[in-house]
Amino acid sequence: MSRKRKALPILENVTITDCAAEGKSLARVDDQVVFVPFTVPGDVVDIRIRKKRRNYCEGEAIRFLQYSENREKPFCKHFGVCGGCKWQNLPYGDQLEMKAKQVHDQLTRIGKVALPEFRPILGSAQTRFYRNKLEFGCSNKRWITKEEIQAGEAIDRRDAIGFHITGSFDKILPIERCLLMDDLQNDIRNDIFEYAVNHGLSFYDIKQQYGLLRSLMVRNSNTGEWMLLVQFHYDGPDDEEKALGLMRHLADRFPQITSLLYVDNQKGNDTFNDLELVTFKGNGEIYETMEDLRFKVGPKSFYQTNTEQAYHLYSVVRELAGLKGDELVYDLYTGTGTIANFVARNARKVIGIEYVPEAIEDAKVNSDINNIDNTLFFAGDMKDILTSDFIERHGTPDLIITDPPRAGMHADVIATILHARPAKIVYVSCNPATQARDLALLDEQYVIEAVQPVDMFPHTPHVENVVLLARRTA
Repeated sequence: MSRKRKALPILENVTITDCAAEGKSLARVDDQVVFVPFTVPGDVVDIRIRKKRRNYCEGEAIRFLQYSENREKPFCKHFGVCGGCKWQNLPYGDQLEMKAKQVHDQLTRIGKVALPEFRPILGSAQTRFYRNKLEFGCSNKRWITKEEIQAGEAIDRRDAIGFHITGSFDKILPIERCLLMDDLQNDIRNDIFEYAVNHGLSFYDIKQQYGLLRSLMVRNSNTGEWMLLVQFHYDGPDDEEKALGLMRHLADRFPQITSLLYVDNQKGNDTFNDLELVTFKGNGEIYETMEDLRFKVGPKSFYQTNTEQAYHLYSVVRELAGLKGDELVYDLYTGTGTIANFVARNARKVIGIEYVPEAIEDAKVNSDINNIDNTLFFAGDMKDILTSDFIERHGTPDLIITDPPRAGMHADVIATILHARPAKIVYVSCNPATQARDLALLDEQYVIEAVQPVDMFPHTPHVENVVLLARRTA
C-alpha cells in the first residue's frame, strides 16, 4: 500500500516583506523563509505551501487579504500564468532598486571581494516594446488555465502558439498579445495560428516528436527590417508542400518581412545552429545600427535583445575601458563582434574570440562593412583558443573585455587571463552570481574599480552588470 502524502499547510495572513531571486517575493513565517511568486512587498496573503525544504518553503498566494500600496497594475492579460514578466506588478523604480540590490548582494555574498561604491543602475528608456527578438513554441498540448478548469469550459482545440510554461516543458501558453515587442509580431503569430488551423497543419508534440509546425523566431531592427524563421518537422510526404504553402502565404500577407526563412528540424530540440536554413524571401539577415556603425544580424547571431539599451551598455564598456588608441584589446565571447567593432576605433587592434563559427563570420562582415581594418576574429571553444601559446603569437593584451554566457568563465580561461596580466579587465555579465564567483578568482591580481548595473530587461528579475578591474600594483 502506498503511503498517503501528508497535506501541506496553508499559511494565513502573511505579509510579503521583500523581493527575491527569479522574480519571486518572500515572507518569513516562524523564522522560515517562504518564497511566493507574483506578489510584491506589502501584500498580505494566504499562502498554500507547494514545496517544503529544510531551510525554506515555496508556495503560492491563494487569497489576497490586502494589496500593497506599492503594487502596479499588470499591463498584460497573461500575467500570472506566463512566466516571462514576473515583475509587472512592481513599479519600475522599485524593479531597478531590487536589481541593484541583487547585484550588490551577490557580489558581496558570493564574491567576498573589496567593492567600490556602485554607480546608480542604468534604467531602460523603454519598458514596453523594447525587445528585438522573441521565440514562440508550437504545441498540440496547450496549457489549460485554472480559470478554464474551474469554469468547466469545453476545450475544443488544444493547439497553441506561445511560450513554454515553466515546469511543464511540453505545454504552451497561447499568447494573444505580447507587449514586449512591436505589435507586428502579434499579427504574424496570430495569423500563422489561424492559417494552420484552417489548412490542417499539425502542431508539434514535443514528447512524441511529431507534428509539422514546431516553433517561430521573430526579429526586428532599428532600421525597420523584420526577420521570421519558421521551424517545421516534416513527418509525411505532403508536409513540405504544406510548409511551403504557409511560407507563400506569409510572403504575401506580410511584405514587412524582409528576411523570411524556414528549416526542417528533425532533432530532439529546437536548436538550429547546426542546421542549414532556407531563405524563402529576401535576405538571410537584417541590420542594426549603433552610432555610425552597421551590424549584420543573422538568424544564428547573438545580438542584445534590447537595441537601445545595448547602446548604453556598450557605451559604459567603452567609457570604462578608457582606451587611448595604442592598446591591444582581447574581446572574449565576442558574438558577432558588436563590442569589438564598437571599440575598435579607439584601439590599436582588437582580437575577438567566439564559440559559434557563424557568429565569427558575421563579426568579420561587420568589420568589413564599417571599414574597420584593425580587428581579428577566431572561432572555437574559449578555453581551447585562449591559451598561453595564443597570447605569445598574438601579443599580450593591454585590456580584456569579457562578456561570457550565464555560466560565466571556465577556470582555464581565468587562469590564462591571470597569466596574461592585462592592465585592465572590463567584465560584462548577465548573471551577477557567476560574475561574483569569477571576480573572487581574479581578486588575487585585480582590484575592482567600478561597478555599473544596467537593466536590459524591464519587468523581469534579470540584470546586466559591468565591472572594471585594474591590475594590482603591489
